[in-house]
Amino acid sequence: MFRVLLVSVLALLGPAAFAHHGWSSFDETKPIYLEGVVKSVKWQNPHAEFMLEVNGAAPPAALTRFAIPRQGANVDAVMILGSAKAPKRHDKVWEIELAPLTRMESWKVVPVKVGEKVSVVGYTHKDEKGEAILRVEFLIGNGKVTPLRSSPTQ
Repeated sequence: MFRVLLVSVLALLGPAAFAHHGWSSFDETKPIYLEGVVKSVKWQNPHAEFMLEVNGAAPPAALTRFAIPRQGANVDAVMILGSAKAPKRHDKVWEIELAPLTRMESWKVVPVKVGEKVSVVGYTHKDEKGEAILRVEFLIGNGKVTPLRSSPTQ
């Protein structure tokens, strides 16, 4: 009976588990900067995400001068933002993966809207191979940078 139940649960959950990839496939040594216009939004768990039609812009020089709130994770924000570059690949639309909703709420991030201009710094796959997906380290908008690696510190 237990074996039948286990097989049934795996059959139902298996495709969803395999469809979602882990963070280990992203290259955290090469931060990528993207900016563009939001084309669609899924504000749901396991993490918020949106499709971004990018404009190919280079990171602004002022990126490292933004005030960056403190977070629980030990992240060198100035180094990451300062070394962010436009991607080598020329995909027009990227899938942007944000943090889980509980973390987005802890940072008081308002859901992005279709048509909104957004900038992000994050990581894609090693050697920029595979799908055009960016795991966001920093969400940039409204004159501020929001770190998403962990929750804010008090």
